Amino acid sequence: MVQNTGHFKGKTAVLSGGSRGIGLAIALKLAKDGANIVICAKTAETHPKLPGTIYSAAKEIEAVGGQCLPCVVDVRDEQAVEKAIDATVKRFGGIDVLINNASAISLTGTLETSMKKYDLMNNINTRGTFLMSQKCLPHLLESENPHILNISPPLNMKPKWFGPHVAYTMAKYGMSMCVLGMHEEFKDQGVAVNALWPRTIILTAATGLSAVNKDEVGKMTRSVEIMADAAYMMLSKNSRKYTGQFAMDDEVLKEAGVTDFSKYSVKPGNELLLDIFVDDYGPTSKL
Repeated sequence: MVQNTGHFKGKTAVLSGGSRGIGLAIALKLAKDGANIVICAKTAETHPKLPGTIYSAAKEIEAVGGQCLPCVVDVRDEQAVEKAIDATVKRFGGIDVLINNASAISLTGTLETSMKKYDLMNNINTRGTFLMSQKCLPHLLESENPHILNISPPLNMKPKWFGPHVAYTMAKYGMSMCVLGMHEEFKDQGVAVNALWPRTIILTAATGLSAVNKDEVGKMTRSVEIMADAAYMMLSKNSRKYTGQFAMDDEVLKEAGVTDFSKYSVKPGNELLLDIFVDDYGPTSKL
């Protein structure tokens, strides 16, 4: 695992969708440095199928040394986002990091995707990312080392990533297009805008593994810690020198000197399942 350096002590990070999974793992990693964490998510009450709320996340964050401001936010709601950002600045004085992690997924074809699902994915993934970034940017521009990190894939324009689930791909690539555009727009002002994506499937509640295949498929996944460690390394970099990157978690860590990735495997030694939008998608034993 990547060791904490204290780099984020006193820094303020805003996360969308950080009540569980990858978002919470990144929040906890930063909090161990003593960071201020603002959780912007909808889950104020326990979900019957998914663990964690913004309040349980806040307790975990504070338990490892960070401060936390939990905000009930639907990233589709402009007023709710503005209210959360205003509360963040009032309490912590500014914003240094934004992590756009909130996302909706439906891997369905054109005829199987209702317009309700289409709108949900595009409004959370693309519009939500744009909105969160827009409202945080005035404050990020005042930070010494400002970063926006979107949990989104490289813009791999092969037809195979569009054919089976064009609505989801458009929505998820919308987050990546925000990286492409905002990096170019704000690079001269020192704001880093990057994307991070897992090379392999990450085992989270949102992975959607059923009780039938969870044990078998789960053994072919990695834990959320690999994404947290990779995000930590990316966000630690000089924002004027490291921007516009579409990074894979293990590549970031290899560049940082990590050589043993077995510690991130749910079941070390097993084949791993490459994630969607990664070439050669499917099981591999080469990692």
